[in-house]
Amino acid sequence: MKDYCCEEMEYHATFSCDVHHHPFDCPDQLIYVDKDNEAYGLIIHDGGSSAITIKFCPWCSSKLK
Repeated sequence: MKDYCCEEMEYHATFSCDVHHHPFDCPDQLIYVDKDNEAYGLIIHDGGSSAITIKFCPWCSSKLK
């Protein structure tokens, strides 16, 4: 999960907020990376900790590994 398909995906997958310690609390965090399952998800910002699993990059449409 170290190689990213595009700069946008790398930026969002590695984004770290200085204010919020939990990625689901930060409105700027869009992508959740589950390193244990090697999966990516789009964070649902509704006050919980849900994400929609994605198989393709939202920016360049490449298949995610």
